[in-house]
Amino acid sequence: MTVIQTDGLTKRFDDAVVVDSLNLDVTEGEVFGFLGPNGAGKSTTINMLLDYVRPTAGTATVLGMDVHEESEALRERIGVLPEGFGLYERLSGRRHLEFAVDWKDDDDDPDAVLNRVGLAEGDAARAVGDYSKGMRQRLALGMAVVGNPDLLVLDEPSSGLDPHGIREMRELVREEAESGTTVFFSSHLLGQVEAICDRVGILYEGELVAVDTVEGLRKTVGAGSELRLHVTDDVDVDVHDIEGVDSVRSADGIFRVKCSDSHSKATVVTRLTNAGVGILDVTSEEASLEDVFAAYTTGDSVPEAQRIEPATATEAST
Repeated sequence: MTVIQTDGLTKRFDDAVVVDSLNLDVTEGEVFGFLGPNGAGKSTTINMLLDYVRPTAGTATVLGMDVHEESEALRERIGVLPEGFGLYERLSGRRHLEFAVDWKDDDDDPDAVLNRVGLAEGDAARAVGDYSKGMRQRLALGMAVVGNPDLLVLDEPSSGLDPHGIREMRELVREEAESGTTVFFSSHLLGQVEAICDRVGILYEGELVAVDTVEGLRKTVGAGSELRLHVTDDVDVDVHDIEGVDSVRSADGIFRVKCSDSHSKATVVTRLTNAGVGILDVTSEEASLEDVFAAYTTGDSVPEAQRIEPATATEAST
């Protein structure tokens, strides 16, 4: 099932095009990372999907329903953690959860939800006005997951969280996905997206320039991995003919092999071992999503034929 589908979704403010002809499919049960720098149009896209902002052109459906015509029914099935959310300063954390449970007409235990997002019993009883930014973020995330939503929309969910809170947030998102919830995860933090998402869409200056798994994006821009072998002697073995091997260099007892296909690394090690090369240690370093993102947003390392044009982004995402 396609949970989110947009067709030519566009938003202009005066003379500025904030989102340009966005074609996107997000399927049931996946954690989809919506990646882009600040100002790329991510929050505007989310606001159009939730019918908070009307598009200038194009259409969007969520859970098979038109986001404008059936927005009220949709909100009963969606959990949202918006960027810049507001809370009631004088109410306790528990009272916020009680309101969320009542609004969703659900039987979730507010204390169980608060515990799930890492808020202690004492914190739950305190007024939100005394909360830190990280505690507010945890509370808002708890409110979003009330009622076992079919779709969870998270806009910069790690904002204000310490490393421990970020790890807990990742675990919660994965738990939601494993239970069948689709997660739309918007962030400008590359490490968060890489650690948690099944697929990634890169939005740049309002245009969707790529949609794929992180590994698929690496292959497209030629940002694979480097295999480093600490060897006892000079290596006189040719591995250039192995499929997926891009380049080889050797210096100071380290044999380095750049690979566009991770499967080629085992073949390289096997060939060297069979040839009698003494290998003391083996390490492998993957190209980071930051490297991939830089390639797409500068365009320097992405072949023109492999860059996604707005009109064909949907095909590339399937």
